[in-house]
Amino acid sequence: MAKTIGQPTAAAQNSLQIGTNAARDTRLDVLRGLALITIFINHVPGQLFEYLTTKNFGFSDAAEAFVLISGISVGLAYGRRFRPGERLTTAIKAARRAFTLYLAHMITTFITLALFICGAWLFQRPGLLVEINILAVLTNLKDGIPALLLLGHQIGYNNILPMYGALLLMVPIMLGLRSISPLLLLTVSGGLWLFAGIYRVAPHNMLISGDWFLNPLSWQFLFAIGIVAVMHVREGGRLPQHPILFILATGYVTLSLVWVTGQLWSAGESLAALGLPVVITGFDKTFLSLPRLLHVLSLAYLVVSIPSLSRLLRRPPGNPLAVLGRHSLSIFVAGTILAMVGQVALYITNKNPFVGPLFVIAGIMVQLAYASYLEQKRAVSRGERPLGGEPGAVTVPVRVDEGRRFDRPRR
Repeated sequence: MAKTIGQPTAAAQNSLQIGTNAARDTRLDVLRGLALITIFINHVPGQLFEYLTTKNFGFSDAAEAFVLISGISVGLAYGRRFRPGERLTTAIKAARRAFTLYLAHMITTFITLALFICGAWLFQRPGLLVEINILAVLTNLKDGIPALLLLGHQIGYNNILPMYGALLLMVPIMLGLRSISPLLLLTVSGGLWLFAGIYRVAPHNMLISGDWFLNPLSWQFLFAIGIVAVMHVREGGRLPQHPILFILATGYVTLSLVWVTGQLWSAGESLAALGLPVVITGFDKTFLSLPRLLHVLSLAYLVVSIPSLSRLLRRPPGNPLAVLGRHSLSIFVAGTILAMVGQVALYITNKNPFVGPLFVIAGIMVQLAYASYLEQKRAVSRGERPLGGEPGAVTVPVRVDEGRRFDRPRR
């Protein structure tokens, strides 16, 4: 045991090298694919599968995992490019990506509005119009539409992309601080997280009271941790491996499991009695309270520390989950729209116990098929073609002695 977690074996050391090889590390894609499916299931509340997702077994959920993975991905995509002479170009690319997310958010937002309005009209269920923060827009279109366009009002279950877009706008600052010192980035980022949590600083809503559901000033800390960790590994460093760290991570994940499944939330009142800030002792998602932050970091540590688990996640490029994760934005948009259709369907059927699970299964199959289509479309656009017509096959460029380029399918 001590040898496995105190002094990692060769397999364990290899499991820590995220993104250091020339080939794409499919573990990130698989984890992102799992997060996307989990988010989709949770966005169709009131059906059986919702009670089987990660949020029911720990403090954090798929949103935290998605942001941490996104930070890692951004570190891989922009980290090495952010050097003197290329920093402005990198900043522009990050800003363009943020604008793409804004457009995607507008698409899901207005389609959601249309779905709920049509559902209320066609099925004579006006109650749909008071769901997920829609009524505030419909009763005040003059202010409601500008509020939607300016992100001053976010419809329920349509609030991840604005936060992620704001994080991308912070990327040049994060990478600039990191180029001076990784510790400086973590210190500034952690300080901002603590300040926002203590003083409840967040972007405000324009139509209703309160703040953004996911505060980017808080969530940027988890994002920055992902960037620092992967760039440290990519530059030849290693994540710390020690029996005590492994035991602490395992113990915290276990404690979280017992706490959530045992409904021990009243114990949180005892923590609050200590007089510490809520961001330290609470379980608030908006400001990413410490218990949630520690939980997702503990899970991530266990993933990279347990060789068998890391190997399990390293799937072939053609694996459906890997393909799903490679097209994360398109799949997220499709999943959000499908989830909104599911919410309308559940509402008009009074949450029929059969409609929800069947819809979720169908929705996942649609997303997998859509991801496969996008993968094939990308291969065609690159002049590649899977050989043999094998389902799920993807093309991998192979160089031979003559220098010519051939494609072969990899399962």
